[in-house]
Amino acid sequence: MAPPEATPELPAARGAESAPEPAAEAATSKSETEATPEHDQLKDDIVGALKTVYDPEIPVDIYELGLIYRIDVDADRNVELDMTLTAPGCPVAGDMPGWVENAVSAVPGVGQVTVNLVFDPPWDTSRMSDEARLTLNMF
Repeated sequence: MAPPEATPELPAARGAESAPEPAAEAATSKSETEATPEHDQLKDDIVGALKTVYDPEIPVDIYELGLIYRIDVDADRNVELDMTLTAPGCPVAGDMPGWVENAVSAVPGVGQVTVNLVFDPPWDTSRMSDEARLTLNMF
């Protein structure tokens, strides 16, 4: 009998069986060749841009809410993000990915921006940062 095939490991933010990540620790990817202070600054600037985007019904930015599941920056400075919404029927579902794309595109040095709207795993309040919980009185 052949041994079972190994399954590739998925990033923590994509695997439904994984524990949710807090907002402040959204998954990011970069190769060892990109691990430079300049690349880290670009990632910080992207997070700063994401913190300017708000769900109109909630007084907390989408990054602190934990709606950003993954941020990838490639060697050409192209950015790919996975994000979700607090609920699939969110009234701004058609607009928010565009807001995110516009905010990240405005960061100096960013190439093309791709925003993927995902619902797996579903968002829940455990993904919110402590800052978001405090703002929303959820302690």
